[in-house]
Amino acid sequence: MKKLVLLAAVAASLVLAPSAGAITFGQLDGNRHPSVGVLFADWDPDSPGLDLLCTGTLISPEDFLTASHCTEFLPSVGVDPDEIFVTFSPDPLNADGTLRSTTKLLPATYHTHPDYGVGGDPHDIAVVVLDSPYTKATPARLPRLNQLDSMKLKDQRFTTVGYGDVREIKQTGPNALFFDGKRRFVTQGFNSLTKVWLKLDMNPSTGSGGTCFGDSGGPHFLGAGANETNLLVALTVTGDSVCRSTDVDYRTDTASARDFLRQFVTLP
Repeated sequence: MKKLVLLAAVAASLVLAPSAGAITFGQLDGNRHPSVGVLFADWDPDSPGLDLLCTGTLISPEDFLTASHCTEFLPSVGVDPDEIFVTFSPDPLNADGTLRSTTKLLPATYHTHPDYGVGGDPHDIAVVVLDSPYTKATPARLPRLNQLDSMKLKDQRFTTVGYGDVREIKQTGPNALFFDGKRRFVTQGFNSLTKVWLKLDMNPSTGSGGTCFGDSGGPHFLGAGANETNLLVALTVTGDSVCRSTDVDYRTDTASARDFLRQFVTLP
């Protein structure tokens, strides 16, 4: 599960950036989603220097939204709250997986939800506050309270964005995954809605793609194609083990999520 990737995938040594993200059956993003970036921190003791961590999204000029399981473990590996960086580059790495010298890293401070992992609501939402405002992208919008509950979602499409391991073919199982550190996007159909989760279809046989190991904290925008909006309705958290069926995403429109978010941004 993506929720476990920050520790489990380290142990499994998944390519170069196990927690950075995996878009399955998607497309290179280029500058299509300039508000979506990726976190770096020196969290892997076996890899010198900064390591890719998780995807996230600008929700104000100074605030970057991601998942709490991306930041919760950092103190245990010696990463202080102010030792994290954000980049909005769509292609931040060299071909050998090292950080490009031209990649602009923005220093920031992470804020894990204080109740992460407590109770039925996992509170898997975190905010990374940039040291200085970032003005080169329009921040994503956040939904109104319980906005998804009032919508007809059966035929709705969604767009998700992330960095990391990639699948482009259905065959050969995990051996089909590769990594190049580039930002990608994909569209998805609706599966179901619970009090906490937005579940999306990620089966390529039904015309959907999705996320996989570690595409954590990445955005799910309402709409796709010409109907895509800048409304960030959920964050990538987990899914099925083979990354072919269901994407399970933490809603941003719940009272719980909003109670945390209003500490950082003005909500609709």
